[in-house]
Amino acid sequence: MSAQDPEERPLAVLCAVQLPGVADVDHAADLAELGRLCHTLGFDVVATISQRRDALAASAVLGEGKLRELADLTGGAGVVPSRAPERKDKARVKRMAATEVEDQLDDDADEDAGVGDPRAPAPEGKRASVVVVDHEISPSQARNLEKATGARVLDRTGVIVEIFHRHAKSREARLQVEIARLNYVAPRLRESPGGSERQQGKGAGESALELDRRKIRDRIAELRQELVAIQKEADNRRYARRDQLRIALVGYTNAGKSSLMRALTGSDVLVADKLFATLDTTVRALHPETKPRLLVSDTVGFIKKLPHDLVASFRSTLDEALEASLLLYVVDASDPTHEAQLDVTHEVLREIGADSVPSLLLLNKADRLGVEDRAALAAKHEGAILLSAKDPADVAALRQAILDFFERSMVEEDLVIPYAKHGRLGEVYESARVVSEEYDESGTRLRVRGLPAAIAKLRRAFAS
Repeated sequence: MSAQDPEERPLAVLCAVQLPGVADVDHAADLAELGRLCHTLGFDVVATISQRRDALAASAVLGEGKLRELADLTGGAGVVPSRAPERKDKARVKRMAATEVEDQLDDDADEDAGVGDPRAPAPEGKRASVVVVDHEISPSQARNLEKATGARVLDRTGVIVEIFHRHAKSREARLQVEIARLNYVAPRLRESPGGSERQQGKGAGESALELDRRKIRDRIAELRQELVAIQKEADNRRYARRDQLRIALVGYTNAGKSSLMRALTGSDVLVADKLFATLDTTVRALHPETKPRLLVSDTVGFIKKLPHDLVASFRSTLDEALEASLLLYVVDASDPTHEAQLDVTHEVLREIGADSVPSLLLLNKADRLGVEDRAALAAKHEGAILLSAKDPADVAALRQAILDFFERSMVEEDLVIPYAKHGRLGEVYESARVVSEEYDESGTRLRVRGLPAAIAKLRRAFAS
């Protein structure tokens, strides 16, 4: 599929049910976000079908009228075929045949008179081939929607899982996404048209569908074993960094975390104006480097209704937040729904116990705001930092705010490094800032400034 040629992009229709208690503005925001997810996946959204209901229709999400309206855009029949066997009644068949002939004659007459069918489907080239539902729906609801519309059906979870599948780059991320994807696909497998066939030999007695599901279970178990080995290595790397100061960028997807990561560290991490552009945890040193050294990690973004399988899969990314010395909550201040997005970030981090980690709120993309909006945000979020990742002055001010945060916790103490242990002098410079240095018969006397825990560790290391 060519991203440059819009004509090659599949056309999609969004559909959703506005449930009781959901405000119009929240419903509209959810649909707008779903549209952005579809665009990231490579679909062009051509229409939106929405309906107020007390609950999703058990058969096909929408009511009969809206279902027919949806089918008009895809070229489907607009009804869910009955699974009950039809009674063979010769008289009824004759009546139906006669009715179909009369209907065809009426249609021909309308065409001659220039009268079109008000529910005629869109021209073949402009029909939507994908229906995307802004809810998590059951496999049977998806099947019924496909039968009624003749289009491929994805729910919100399916769209997010597919985006993750396409964007995962590292081995760990690909394993995590593949597990979530297989968990999503397994209950949606369908029996082949000749669904009564049996397998021969090993597994005899299982249908093809049962065998496929068993293969998926086995594959998930295999992937989890590989993931455990990789995550042990990641845990070891984090353990090696346990005494270093760590900063984690957290927030909603596309809030600008990767742009800030690049600006703060000078690294070449991917920056793209799309949802979930970053799925791999990246750790880099704050640039220019400081003493003690500060490490910055970029993490996967959050989103409303993030599938639980993906939250569980990206444990290592969430651990970066849990074990950080400071969290930087990044918010796209120019997005009208940024308050709700911040709530989602708080909720996910609260679930893993990271809500107690010290934090700073960064209201990013402030260059897109007017003077009045900036003043209102500053008044509402006291202590937050308004900035643009594209403005070097703003980035420099953020860097200083980070240094000030850690500086407030630091203390100054004297250390004596015996000449016999001068080979380990580098440990001091890695863990603390050397204020002054003198020499006498006992060794090198250093005045150092650092965090209490780091200085206590140095004292133990160089105790005579």
